[in-house]
Amino acid sequence: MDIKVGCVGDLLVEVMRQKVDEPLGAPGRFVGPFPSGASGIFIDAIARLGIKAHFIGAVGKDGFGQMIIKRFKKDGVDISHIKILDDYTTGVAFVTYFSGGSRKFIYHLSRAATGQIYPEDIDPDYLSKLNYLHIVGSTMFINENCREACQKAVKLVKDLGGKVSFDPNFRPELLSKEEIREYFNPLLSATDIIFPTVDEVMILTGKKNIKDACREILKMGPEIVAVKQGKKGSSIFTFNEEFHVPAFEVKEVDPTGAGDCYCAGFITGIIKGLDLKEAAEFANAAGALAVTKKGPMEGAPTLEEVNRLVGLSTS
Repeated sequence: MDIKVGCVGDLLVEVMRQKVDEPLGAPGRFVGPFPSGASGIFIDAIARLGIKAHFIGAVGKDGFGQMIIKRFKKDGVDISHIKILDDYTTGVAFVTYFSGGSRKFIYHLSRAATGQIYPEDIDPDYLSKLNYLHIVGSTMFINENCREACQKAVKLVKDLGGKVSFDPNFRPELLSKEEIREYFNPLLSATDIIFPTVDEVMILTGKKNIKDACREILKMGPEIVAVKQGKKGSSIFTFNEEFHVPAFEVKEVDPTGAGDCYCAGFITGIIKGLDLKEAAEFANAAGALAVTKKGPMEGAPTLEEVNRLVGLSTS
């Protein structure tokens, strides 16, 4: 049986400061554009890991949109349900990094092509092919029509017997804590696997430590909580077990996309029949490799690259 993974989500290009600690509010040099969007990075990583990948989204009829489509075609993502719009430009994010690990963004999304995803774009026949649907929070809070499209897709996939994974991927520039809980907590009842950061799991639950927060999340619906912890690795919580898997040591060039590649790696591991600890190790390897190249999608690893890194860790 061919397992298919799909995503409804954001597609954009990212333009970043050439050096760290350069604020966006001052003249300076940028590099890019690079294909990006949390959902786009995830689905590209899924395809590069050898899983059949499907996508619903939108780009503008411009050079930025062409760049994203070209990348997806090269890596094997099904683009049949990506709209190419004449009247909207492709979304853009400007980003700068700080030496402490934080980032700042300026977005052009809600009025760009990536914000033009509507419930009527959610094709039941297309979704009926999927075994997994992945939803990312950054798509849901672009605007109301994107949120409604994601909610419709989740309901359809669950009704058809598929599984749903959810990466909260909060953007404080776009949403308050109160809005996050209002929009996302109801989604958790339909979620099978959730991929929060430590901060995100605290925000979703209001709890003050990771164990209490993850146990609360499990009560809301998910079967697996995989907490992304960057250089510390990841922690996995289910009703029956809790464990931590350390990160792989690599030379970091660009952290963008590491979490999205982690999600892709974890789901790929589950699809390939790995147990939870092995899937978390596989996901850690995918996330680690993602940071070794400049650009959000550029470090998305192949199956061979992840297997090689995991093999080195277990030899």
